[in-house]
Amino acid sequence: MSYSPNWPFERGSIVIPAVEERRWQAVLTRDSTQDGEFVYGVASTRVYCRPSCASRRPTRARVSFFETPKAAESAGYRACRRCEPQIDPPTTVRQVQQAREFLDQHPDETVTLARLGRMVRMSPFHLQRTFKRVVGVSPKAYASARRLDRMKLRLRNGDTVTRATYEAGYGSGSRAYDQARTGLGMTPGSYRKGGRGMTIGYTVVTTPVGYLLAATTERGLCAVQLGDEAAELEAALRNEYPEADLERKEGGLSISIERAVERILDGGEVALQLDVPGTTFQWQVWDALRRIPPGETRSYHDIAKELGRPTAARAVARACASNRLALVIPCHRAVRESGEVGGYRWGAQRKRNILELERVHRDSRSEVTVPAS
Repeated sequence: MSYSPNWPFERGSIVIPAVEERRWQAVLTRDSTQDGEFVYGVASTRVYCRPSCASRRPTRARVSFFETPKAAESAGYRACRRCEPQIDPPTTVRQVQQAREFLDQHPDETVTLARLGRMVRMSPFHLQRTFKRVVGVSPKAYASARRLDRMKLRLRNGDTVTRATYEAGYGSGSRAYDQARTGLGMTPGSYRKGGRGMTIGYTVVTTPVGYLLAATTERGLCAVQLGDEAAELEAALRNEYPEADLERKEGGLSISIERAVERILDGGEVALQLDVPGTTFQWQVWDALRRIPPGETRSYHDIAKELGRPTAARAVARACASNRLALVIPCHRAVRESGEVGGYRWGAQRKRNILELERVHRDSRSEVTVPAS
């Protein structure tokens, strides 16, 4: 098949002329309903804009269309400072919020992207892409997480497993069990019973940043908590798993944890088997945290951009806040855009102290000792 030299192309994909014509009309009319559906680049300025941009309209011959800001930037264009096309428009953010509220209100229904898109007046493709960028996960993953949260709440309030499963919106018990093993680290029945039937070994050691409690199941490390009092840490563990068989272990476990903490604060890596529940997005964030060099920090926004979701800074912050493994998953290296340390479930001052210790160790390793002459 041959193509005319005037046949329009986009980077990596063919664009049907009728589609280009509709997009050009959207640019001419500054149609805000098309914001987020595509961007256009102007060859003479090497700038790309959203369809509704109020800047002077370019000539058609100088315009190219792109599916995403990233595609435009890959082609050598930079974002317009006036319309900021790389940032989701307020209207789009409101539509995503409406989609979230709709999913929250229909927990027992399988809501398709097509149905959700019609409800918020977005194409399924644009909704999927924008929802993931704003919230941090896809609509399907969001609905699954909310369903699990509802089941956890009902189990805590004393519902039977069967009642909690169906009231949370699961269509079958098998689906609930499959998700619970990933999201809870145990079956719904074990969670309802406060960990009954589980054996958790733990130890408490002293560190330069306070007391540290480390707990393990047969599958790996399930908790690393920091605090000012050993008794408070033990009480918190018992509150989390009131029916589990908790065994305080000294000797080997204490020694291995102390060595691991020392190595972490000294900038080294440790190989520990982990047994903590988390969504796909949370694990993406936690893996990104572990790639940050000791003593250095990244903003929540920087981490979101690294994951390809520049508007998901709040979701990144929530993933940091849900971390159960202090130091092992170094959420203390995530800070606010301003450079302020921000929140830390084990205390902002402790977060500062950990970062300072890491920097001291890092700087001491980088010093070059010159032998005396």
